[in-house]
Amino acid sequence: MSTQLDAQSEAQREREIRNNEIVAEAYGVRDVIDCDVPLERVSLKRNKAFVYPKVSPKERYELFTLDLIKELISYAVGCMFGRYSLDKPGLILASQCETIDDFHMKVPDPSFEPDADNVIPMCEGDYFEDDIVVRFRKFIAVAFGAEHLEENIAYIEQVLGKSLRKYFLNDFYNDHVKMYSNRPIYWQYASRTDNKGSFKALVYLHRYTPSTTSTVLAYLRDYIARVSGYAEMLEGPQEATNTASAGKRTKAKTAKDLREADKLRKIVNECKAYEDDVLYPLATRNMPIDLDDGVLVNYLRMGKAVRAIPAIEKKRKEVETWEWPVHPLGAER
Repeated sequence: MSTQLDAQSEAQREREIRNNEIVAEAYGVRDVIDCDVPLERVSLKRNKAFVYPKVSPKERYELFTLDLIKELISYAVGCMFGRYSLDKPGLILASQCETIDDFHMKVPDPSFEPDADNVIPMCEGDYFEDDIVVRFRKFIAVAFGAEHLEENIAYIEQVLGKSLRKYFLNDFYNDHVKMYSNRPIYWQYASRTDNKGSFKALVYLHRYTPSTTSTVLAYLRDYIARVSGYAEMLEGPQEATNTASAGKRTKAKTAKDLREADKLRKIVNECKAYEDDVLYPLATRNMPIDLDDGVLVNYLRMGKAVRAIPAIEKKRKEVETWEWPVHPLGAER
């Protein structure tokens, strides 16, 4: 892939040189104007010399590869929501309130099925079968072959420098917001407005409906129940033992389990507060949005239900004065 892209960059460089020569010859200045175009000035996104001109070749290659992997992940998430499909080029679902049925009308027999309810949870553990890491692994298996799954996942994690789960929990949304210049098309519901929420879930803006928040609420309640159940299991009595050494191991295991249970209880408390104070009140409103209002207006209307984006939040007072939106910002917080 890298060799192919380098060849494309060089081919474009030659075209730009030839264009310069044609213009210079037309004006009779061919002998006095330098028509050469350095590779770093060829403004292709896949021209490593242009995108990373001030780093060593090794660093340039590593950054270039990292960008490719992040774009692959972004495309995979798009396929999870039905924005894209492995079976058909271009945008698939990109109009307001489109559904999974609309997707199947355009792609009748998809090799990779989009998420049915437009909510993809992203939490620290494997609590859901449609968790974003589970979904991504399925995408890689379909796209590149199940027989190469573990090898490909290992390579992706090597390039990222961390596990897939850590990337999705800590970095993916930041990268997405940056990619879309602070106007994200995937929105992240989160139990905290910073990046440290225990419960997170992605939805696709173009598939949002007034009932979407209620669907997220159902996932949140399920998550609370599962985490609570796990905490209760860890807090439960240990099996009896007849030996002193086994007793020491049991005691150590109990202390570790109690620490983990305490951590889980804090997660439950955080999520219950999010449910009671933020998500349930928003869900009962069945709040509509209109894509013509734009991301800025619609995102601010979600208040504390979604991750805070500083570049959007700092415009709140200005947006509150706008009268043209179909659904004005009003008093959302």
